[in-house]
Amino acid sequence: MRLRHPVALLFAACAAAVAASGPNDSSIGPDYKPAPEMAAKPGVPKGTIKEFVIESTESKLYPGIAKNKPGEVVPYRRKVQVYIPAQYVAGKPTPFIVVTDGPWYTKRMATALDNLIAEKRVPVQVAVMVESGGGDSKGSQRGLEYDTMSGKYAEFIETEILPRVTKETGVVFSKNPDERAAMGGSSGAAAALTMAWYHPELYRRVLSYSGTFVDQQYPTDPKTPHGAWEYHENLIAKTAKKPLRIWLQVGEKDNGWDRDEASLHNWVMANERMAEVLAKKGYAYQYVFCRKAGHVDGKAVAATLPSALEWIWK
Repeated sequence: MRLRHPVALLFAACAAAVAASGPNDSSIGPDYKPAPEMAAKPGVPKGTIKEFVIESTESKLYPGIAKNKPGEVVPYRRKVQVYIPAQYVAGKPTPFIVVTDGPWYTKRMATALDNLIAEKRVPVQVAVMVESGGGDSKGSQRGLEYDTMSGKYAEFIETEILPRVTKETGVVFSKNPDERAAMGGSSGAAAALTMAWYHPELYRRVLSYSGTFVDQQYPTDPKTPHGAWEYHENLIAKTAKKPLRIWLQVGEKDNGWDRDEASLHNWVMANERMAEVLAKKGYAYQYVFCRKAGHVDGKAVAATLPSALEWIWK
């Protein structure tokens, strides 16, 4: 039985509920050590990192907004970093992973992928680390990009980011949706799922840390009035199963851990319910509950990122 208890009962029930809920769910911690693949290893070929900046004036889809002032344009700059493995064959379409809030993950992803690719545990792949347009939560540019329930962000990546990466680096991207993944943390994780949910013909593999599957969307859309909370409240259960593979993580003391259901802002509750509805619908998923971990907790990321990457690429 999964968590549908008041928050006051959450900690007493959570580890037991996760452990009992099924083979796709697990609980780890409270002590964490970085996975061995998170350290550089002698003799392992190392990829390169290419970096460039995109001005908001170049974007047709996201020209920039002022906080809580739709229609008022405010310029911004967006950093993009691209990990290219040593094994990449020039001109050959390659699998890839888009990483939201990318620069926070760049070093972690490069090291993990160097090791995993060398050990042939994941495909040779490029990682495209994309910075947001800035700000956070409702009314911000980042919130507009990541928390909006539509295909727009995936379309932005497809029409503005990937062509620019190809222009800057020469990388050719696979068109096969099974060779395309998206990942992120917090609202960036919600964006990763939204990319695949609204465009499964483009993306089918999702990796989520502390996913913001809560009510963060702004402006409100009457089709999804509770924002990403709608995924576990309505959308997944009421929509024909999509060909997606989803890895989820949440921390015991993640954002809103002590808030009630009416707030629509309890990340632990939201992710637990995501796992529940994915299981009921028969999705390929894994859910990891991290004891004594916080929001997009660095120690939890270091402990799980290699195994998460390996799992989503199976």
